[in-house]
Amino acid sequence: MSGTLNKVMLIGHTGDDVKMHYFEGGNSLGRFPLATNETYTNKQTNERVTNTEWHNIVVRNKAAEICEKYLKKGDMVYIEGRLKTRKWQDDKGMDRYSTEVHCTDFTFLSPKGDSNSSANSNTAQSAQKPQPSTESQNNNQVSDEGDDLPF
Repeated sequence: MSGTLNKVMLIGHTGDDVKMHYFEGGNSLGRFPLATNETYTNKQTNERVTNTEWHNIVVRNKAAEICEKYLKKGDMVYIEGRLKTRKWQDDKGMDRYSTEVHCTDFTFLSPKGDSNSSANSNTAQSAQKPQPSTESQNNNQVSDEGDDLPF
């Protein structure tokens, strides 16, 4: 065993849609922010406190394309990967550092078509669904009369 481990597991909500970058040779890179929350009760004031931590997620190639297609802002997702810090220079020539999670595996946790950011479209879709008639609902109900069961 090498004695070191670089592994990150996060469950959080996406802060934006996936931003894609395409390179020569067909490779692609997707980036999006992920928010995780820590909630606790302050013992002095007895109020609930929530701290949000933002993580920069990087996915590559086919995984990036899948994330771009299915992940929307506000969706909950499980991300597994490794930390990587990269050095870059800002407009003034100063060295800057960014720590990112390079994703190796992910699982979508939001139900299909259920995005937090599209709450208005979800209510519109549910309003368009046909409601079962009361006649068919009455046929499915079990009668209490003549039931001998003790529970």
